[in-house]
Amino acid sequence: MTASTDAAEIARQLAELRLEHRDLDAAIERLSLDPQADELTVKRLKKRKLWLKDCIARLESALIPDQPA
Repeated sequence: MTASTDAAEIARQLAELRLEHRDLDAAIERLSLDPQADELTVKRLKKRKLWLKDCIARLESALIPDQPA
């Protein structure tokens, strides 16, 4: 794999993770408005959302070229 192929793959993964992050955000918002919503489910969704945020940050840093010292 070349660097451009790697960057394209990382960009594709980033797009997927960002989409899932947005979807989770919307789901959490909907559940927070529902008084009957399961609190454990909401907590799990929030935990997944944080995990996705960390993954996104790691992939974004992988796209930044290394700077010589």
